Amino acid sequence: MRRVLTALALIPVVVFVVFWANFWIFLAVVAAVSFLCYHEYDSIVAGYGFGSPGKLGYALGFLLLVWGGDLALPLVAAALLVMAMAMRGADLAKSIPLSAMLFAGIVYIFGCWHFAFALHEASPHWLMYTLLLNWVGDTGAYFIGRKFGKHKLASRVSPKKSWEGAIASVITAAALAGGYLVWSLPSVPLVSAILLTAVANAAGQLGDLAESALKRGAGVKDSGTILPGHGGFLDRVDSTLFALPVVYAYLKFFA
Repeated sequence: MRRVLTALALIPVVVFVVFWANFWIFLAVVAAVSFLCYHEYDSIVAGYGFGSPGKLGYALGFLLLVWGGDLALPLVAAALLVMAMAMRGADLAKSIPLSAMLFAGIVYIFGCWHFAFALHEASPHWLMYTLLLNWVGDTGAYFIGRKFGKHKLASRVSPKKSWEGAIASVITAAALAGGYLVWSLPSVPLVSAILLTAVANAAGQLGDLAESALKRGAGVKDSGTILPGHGGFLDRVDSTLFALPVVYAYLKFFA
């Protein structure tokens, strides 16, 4: 019940931000969510014993988030800076892996959220669709997987997930989110909408498993406790992070 109530409380906020908020409110919300996600990522990777990536990630991440040009330059600059600063560590056996975790977190959190701006600029419907395709998919996976799930999807990483639930997630997303995409953006062909939704949903499920693996390696159950019934913000958007670049790639190369 707490999970449902939390979702019902967040839905109107998300709809307002996506469709009616001005640019500065939209930027503030995306940046705030990115910072919260990175904070939770920072706490998780600290459990690996190399230390906490620290505050540099917020600064470099925000730069990547709002960068308006080719992402190659800020990514390369961030990688070089992180590698150079790693040499300051007293224990290079820890500072070098820590720098890798720092860079990975910047790309994982801020790099993926960067594409939310491009999708929103193309049309708020593109961003809403990207948010929907894993949210509705998760609902289908939960109910079908809970009742009919027999074959484990990735038992070592997430024991409760099943192939039946994963398939239900793709089908539910294709029907609901794909339907929304065709309704809101009629220029998108039906076949393209279904295929894109299936691929993006599968990418999102991979993102969910990737975050589960990250937490399991650190011995952490949830990324946080800020969202009752969901855990942390990163737990809620882990699938969206992987879906955002997939939908952006479709817009850039196929639309």
